[in-house]
Formats: sequence, structure tokens, C-alpha cells
Amino acid sequence: MTGNEHNAAETYECDVLVAGSGCSGMSAAITARHRGLDVLIVEKEPRFGGTTARSGGWLWIPGTSLAKAYGIEETPEQARTYLRHEAGNNYDAARVDAFLSAGPEAVDFFTTRTALRFDMPLVFPDYHAEAPGGAQGGRSMVTRPFDGRELGDQIKTLGMPLPELTVFGMMLGSGKEIIHFMRVTKSLTSAVYVAKRLSRHLMDVLRYGRGMTLTNGNALAGRLAKSALDLKIPMWLSSPVRELTVENGTVTGAIVSHEGRDVRVRARQGVVLACGGFPHDVERRKKMFPHAPTGNEHFSPGPTGNTGDGLRLAESAGGRIEDRLPNAAAWVPVSLTTRKDGSKGVMPHFIDRAKPGVIAVMRDGRRFANEGNSYHDFVQAMIKAAKPGDEIAAYLVCDHQTLRKYGLGCVPPFPMPLGHHLNTGYLMRGDTLEGLAAKAGIDAKAFTETVKQFNATAPLGHDAAFGKGSKAYNRYQGDALHGPNPCVAPIENGPFYAIKMVIGDLGTYAGIVTDENARALDGEGRVIPGLYAAGNDMASIMGGNYPGAGITLGPALTFGYIAGRHLAESAARRNAA
Repeated sequence: MTGNEHNAAETYECDVLVAGSGCSGMSAAITARHRGLDVLIVEKEPRFGGTTARSGGWLWIPGTSLAKAYGIEETPEQARTYLRHEAGNNYDAARVDAFLSAGPEAVDFFTTRTALRFDMPLVFPDYHAEAPGGAQGGRSMVTRPFDGRELGDQIKTLGMPLPELTVFGMMLGSGKEIIHFMRVTKSLTSAVYVAKRLSRHLMDVLRYGRGMTLTNGNALAGRLAKSALDLKIPMWLSSPVRELTVENGTVTGAIVSHEGRDVRVRARQGVVLACGGFPHDVERRKKMFPHAPTGNEHFSPGPTGNTGDGLRLAESAGGRIEDRLPNAAAWVPVSLTTRKDGSKGVMPHFIDRAKPGVIAVMRDGRRFANEGNSYHDFVQAMIKAAKPGDEIAAYLVCDHQTLRKYGLGCVPPFPMPLGHHLNTGYLMRGDTLEGLAAKAGIDAKAFTETVKQFNATAPLGHDAAFGKGSKAYNRYQGDALHGPNPCVAPIENGPFYAIKMVIGDLGTYAGIVTDENARALDGEGRVIPGLYAAGNDMASIMGGNYPGAGITLGPALTFGYIAGRHLAESAARRNAA
């Protein structure tokens, strides 16, 4: 539809319109504004932050000054080798080179000129650290905690963290904080730490209605929003983009629904689509997710508003959607839980699978994968192991001692109670392995034989079948204090427990085809003037694979930065001409 075919009651003019308020959208907006452009952010949902606000807040960007400060030096060629290995036939050299070049530059810009800050653990290995170009650390960083009070009244409209990843509504920081909570009954230091953290959180809830110590993705969204506020970038909430306006083949703005009326937003330099991909677009899932033939056999913990708006808008302007990747999304095994208020929740299983004393089986009672591998790899193994026509589901299994030590899924470790999860059926329990198999609908004979075989070498720290604990990433997510293998322990004394896992995602990979400057391309590979895409709206540079922690947010920040920079440079060239 052209700009002359829609009658809007009001017109708003700016240089850049950004659709979406997650990491990529705010990155693009902040970069463009910092370089002198007039920017407007519009957000479909009543809260800002998108998927970013409920994420882990990790970013994968090689070669940063943060890594160099720790003495971790690597050439771009090492990371390029790794990404070439990971992406295989879907390797996009131009965009990978742009990412590796601009990523460190983006981190320096945001950490020196905005409120964004990161912490980098010395050793957080790539998910395939043993592959060519893989690294044992220096590429994944996490957002530093942030005091939500710095947002003022805007804290009320920050997206909330995923309830399943919180304790009393409190999102735990990664690394040391989680360890303190897991050791609360075993260490006086941890007990004191947890008591202080909980009391501070409860005081915040009483005073502000929510915790103010923002961590992980909530901290990332909060810090970016603070940076946008400092630059006086307006953000319209509950304001979806209805359609793009196109004049003579150039995207010139959009029709935005804002405060009950349609507003024609004229964007002199361009529009950035950063709407969060399509995890809740049932029709596109049906086409692109082989495990979801009706589109409904998939369960995403992402915001329900992420329904593919950006992709549809790009298509309306002639954009092409990448549909050739071997995996259309970043897969994660999830379990479906019933919250105490009766609502349904989706719990992603990140680290519990790697813990000693935990295995996973299919309905046939047999193991099928190294449980300590990345969530993306684990789901691919689930799909491969499923029998044709059967529901694709796996069962995470442990004994009582392991459950109370580490927790499992939504089930917290001791001393938190188990009753709610048992009563809802989320957590299944059997006094014997046969009893658990009957409760879960697992083949009892094969299941007991599987556990017997696993237990035969588990006391020695050896997993003969799948080598759990043999990879750097396995060991990082295991229990460093457990030996001889941080990921392996026998499953011995009942009662025994199981949780059913199905397939979910952490963001979609299939997206708008772009060039190295984040400009959308049409079916012939030509640039669509005035249209950019970033984040999960942009086709992933990972080629359908999942190389390490933060491979969605790292490129999101970077290509948002690239888009904002290119918009500003293009504006400067036009003004000079």
C-alpha cells in the first residue's frame, strides 16, 4: 500500500521509526539518536523490553575490550572459523564479517557512552568449544545488575521476567548468585547472602510493587531504556505498526495505531523492524517447524505479542524471508507448568539437564542424547529419536537426593516444598522406577534397564552411552564440587521423579533477509530503500545452529548498532549532497 492510500487523522515526523523495544530496537534507536537523528520507538505491547526483558541477558560477541582486559586475545579469523563451521552451507560471509567488525565497536560505544554495562566470566565456553575456532571463554558476557529506580516511573512499564525463572518473583543473577541459592542450606556465607537478597527484594516489593535489583535480561532492557530516556527518545507503548508506507519503491514510514487513532509516521531516513520474530505466529510455525504440523505442537516462553508482525510488514514491501535454514528457531526443551494462580507457564530447561544424577529418556524408556549438551542440540536429538507419528516429548529423571539438592525444572531445591508441583502433575513421583514409569507412561522394562546400565559406570564418573560430562560446556553447567565427573552420578534411592519436556524456542532464526548494513533485501537480492531489520526479525547469521550463550542478543545489539550507524551516515551523505 502506498502512502497516499491510507487516510490517517494525524501525522508525526521523525528521521527514524523503530518498531520494537527489545535489545535490537533500542540499540538502533540509541545509536541513531546519539548521531543526531530524530528517533521514535513504537512498541506493540503495553510494556517495553520484548523478549529481551525475560531473557538471560547474555550476549555473544568475540574480540571485545572486555575479553582483552582479562588477557583473552583472539583474531577475528578464529571466530570466523568457528562461525563458518557452525553455519555450514548457510554461512553468510558478508554479514559475519560485519558482525565481527562492528560487535566490539558496539560494545565500546554502549559501555562508554550509555548506561549499558557487562560482566564477563573468565571461563564460559562456547557450546561447541571443541570445534574448529571454538573458545573456552571470552565471547559470552552478561548484563550487569541495574537499579530499577533509575528508570523513575518508567519502571512500571518494563516487561517482567519469566515467572518460571524467578524465586518469589526475583530474577537471580547468573553465576555466583545462583550458586549461593543452591547452597543456602550448606554454607553460612550463602545463607547470609540469600537472606540479605530476599529481604531487599521483599522491601522493594512492598515499596514499589516489584523488585528493583534488575538482573539478566531485565537489566539489559532496563539499561537500554535508561539510555534512551537520557537521550529523550520518545517511546509509544500499545502502538502496533499497522502497515508500512511506500512511495516510489522507498519505505517512507508507517501507519501506527496510537492512543485509539491511526497516526501516519513519516520517517525521513528509514524504518527499522525489530518486532521479535514469529514464535507465536501459528501459521508460520506450521510452515517452518517440522515438529509442529498444525502449528500448535510448540510452546514458546517468549512474549505472546511476537506474532511475526515485522516479517509480514517486510513482505508487504517486497522483502524476502529466509526459509532454507536447517532450524528455523533456537530450540529449547520446555516443560508446561500450572502456576499457583491457575495460569499456565512455560519453563525452559537450561542447566538442570547437566547436573549429576539427571538423565532424560523418551517414552520408550531409553536415553537418546548427552543431557549436558546445549538446549538447541538436545531438542534436535529429541526430534531425531521420536518415532513417526508420536508426540515429541522427553522425560527428565532423577532420584530424591538429586531433586532436593539441585531442583528440576520449576521444582526448587530443598528446603522449598514440592506439594504444588506434585498436585498439578507437573512433577511425577514413583516409589520405584517401575512405579514412576507407570505414572509417566514410560516403557517400564526398558526404563529400568536404562537406569541399570547408566548406574553401572556412574559411580566412576563415566557415561558409556553418550559421554555426559566429556565436553567443556557440559562441565560448566554441571556441579564443579561433584567428582569425578561434574555431570554424572547414579540414580539410586527412591522415590524417583520425572518431568515431561516438549519443544519450545528462545527466538526465531528464519527472518528478513538483509545485507551487511541490516538493510532489507527483496527477492532479487536488491536493497529495499528505507527498510532495515534487526534482532529476531532479521535472518540469523548463525545458519540455524547455536554456537554459544548469547548468540541472539549479541547480534541483536550489534546489528541494531549497525542499522543506526548506517541510517546516520546515509543522512549525513544526503545532507552533504
